[in-house]
Parts: sequence; structure tokens; C-alpha cells
Amino acid sequence: MSKFKRAQQWLTFTHQWLLFNAKQQDVFDAGKQIAIHLNGRNKPIYSRQNQFIGDHVIVINSKDVSMPLKEWRTRMYYHHSLYAKGTTWASAYELHLRDPTIVLYKAIYKELRSSHERRTLMARCHIFPDDNVPEELMANVCDEIRQVQPMIKSINEYTDEEIRNFPKLVKQSDEFTTETVYEGKEIVAME
Repeated sequence: MSKFKRAQQWLTFTHQWLLFNAKQQDVFDAGKQIAIHLNGRNKPIYSRQNQFIGDHVIVINSKDVSMPLKEWRTRMYYHHSLYAKGTTWASAYELHLRDPTIVLYKAIYKELRSSHERRTLMARCHIFPDDNVPEELMANVCDEIRQVQPMIKSINEYTDEEIRNFPKLVKQSDEFTTETVYEGKEIVAME
């Protein structure tokens, strides 16, 4: 057996540590992707009887996750304190303000389906609101999970040179100034 095939076999049977960047990712799609790796469904040796072959997943930037359409306001989460009248409902937006990791945690927990190993599998998921991860955890990371959606650059992330070199649809001459007269008042557009 060659060394490459032996290394592939070791990676199949070991618990790998994977990194997932949740910035600008849909909570529900990211939950499905992470649950696949926690269960070990991405490995060729997966079976329903042996579910302890999954990997550890470190999730960063959970405070920047997204939800489709109006889900932040309309999706409600239920909690009961096990006391009389202890029922509480909270929207996803309220929960996310309290704890930026809880909405993603609940999405992953739901995707693991109801099984008696669900809490054990969730113990392998380490969620952080930003990219500040303890060094002892980052030392274990050996691979990265591909993001579900492409990340879009915000306007603040572009450099001045990229903005200057951005293709212009209309080239404005230097002598041209925009002046508009509205109800007898002269309004000059700022350049």
C-alpha cells in the first residue's frame, strides 16, 4: 500500500478539525453543511449504526450570518423553563442580539435530527461570534469547509485604487457641472 493511500485511510478514520467561516452565509444552509461533517456523512465509512466518526467543526463569524427574506422578524423560537407559565417566545433577531451564536447553534441542532447522539455531536461544534479563536483549537485545524454561498465584498473593503480603476458607465467631462432649477431655487449637485 502506498503512503498516499495509507494517509487517505487514516484521514477517513480520524476525527479531523475543520474550519467554517459563517460570514454572509444563510443560517439554514450552513447548518445543513456543518451537520453533514459533524455526523460524518461526508465519509465513505458512514453508517447509521456508527455515528461517532464525525469531525470537529470550528465556526467563526457567526454574528454575520444571514437569513432569507423576513426570517429575522418572523421566525420565532420557543423556550420553556419547566416552571408554571414558563413559556417564552423570541424572534430570531432578539436571540441574535442576546447571543450571536445561538441562532446558528439551533439551526445545526435541528439538522442533526432527533437522535440520542445529538448532544454528543453538538459538543464537537465550536461556534465563535468573530474570528478570535483560542490558539489551542486553531492548532488542531487541518482543513476548511467550503462556504455554501459566495461572499460579497462590502464598499468599505475596496481600496481607493480599486474604486478609481472601477469601469465607469459614463465619463463626465471636467467642465460639466450639474445644476438643477426647482421652483425658482437653484440647486447645485455636489461632486
